[in-house]
Amino acid sequence: MAPDNVKTAVRTLDFFEVFARVQGPLSLTELANMLGTPTSSTHALVKTLRQRGYVYVLDDRKLIFPTKRILAVAELIAQSDPIIDLFQTEMRKLLAATDETIILGKRQGDYITYLEVMESSRSIRYSAKPGDIKPVHSSAIGKAMLSTLSDPELLTVVRKVGLKKVTESTIVTVDALMEDIRVGRQKNLFITRGENVPDVMAMAACIKLGGEALSVAIAGPMERMSKKEAEYTDHLHSLVGHFSQMEKSSAFV
Repeated sequence: MAPDNVKTAVRTLDFFEVFARVQGPLSLTELANMLGTPTSSTHALVKTLRQRGYVYVLDDRKLIFPTKRILAVAELIAQSDPIIDLFQTEMRKLLAATDETIILGKRQGDYITYLEVMESSRSIRYSAKPGDIKPVHSSAIGKAMLSTLSDPELLTVVRKVGLKKVTESTIVTVDALMEDIRVGRQKNLFITRGENVPDVMAMAACIKLGGEALSVAIAGPMERMSKKEAEYTDHLHSLVGHFSQMEKSSAFV
């Protein structure tokens, strides 16, 4: 069993994610059902969040809804994120040059977390959000992050997390993944073709700054991306060169 404080943290995150999905007020009973928690526990959570200003209740109908306090807190946090601040200008340039979705990600243990996402303006595009979690073996950013490991370390991670078949195109054998990453290391270019999302192609490069490994990816419909593969490869390599020069000139601390 998870400690009570961990369960409470998970329940609080689930609380806000429920409202993000529903996009409307909920009664206590509805909320408890969606959270899968007893009404008494849900009431205690709502009471605490209400006292902290994160929730309000429409007294006449007993409906619950979050206030904008969490948005204000999130915006303050985002404004002071040193990694996002460092990458945003170059990511915007990449977005302008490609009009495909641009993603900044980092390995967090056994998975990849998207730190920033700038979506394409096209109606048909790869859609994602900051905070999305992706597998290390089936995402382009995941492969880029795995490439920073020694082969023994890589094998340890792969054997621990497994090679789940996410789509029909997912690489599901250790030898095939090792070879794919070996090829990617040669050009610092890691590609997925429908391996994580059907009909979506992503191209990623690894960037190392101050001992931290991150990755930027371009992602979009496979047919459109395939036609621009050489051009987008050049864009990603230029981005890597920009940050390499930044580190050499001590612009990054």
